[in-house]
Amino acid sequence: MFKQFLERAEGNQVYLLSSLGIFMLFFLLVGILLLTMKKEEVNYMSNLPLNGEEGQNQNNSTDERSYN
Repeated sequence: MFKQFLERAEGNQVYLLSSLGIFMLFFLLVGILLLTMKKEEVNYMSNLPLNGEEGQNQNNSTDERSYN
């Protein structure tokens, strides 16, 4: 299937195929990263918005990552 696309690619189609390849590569890498991520790290990041209190400056928080 991809061989036919590459054989018929002329002119600007090379740019279209390369952008499609970069798009697919990016999302494959992100998917692999998410599947190999530790559960503790996922839990820590999922609770990040909930850890801060209202009125507290988020830049001065003293929370340490508990999954290390």
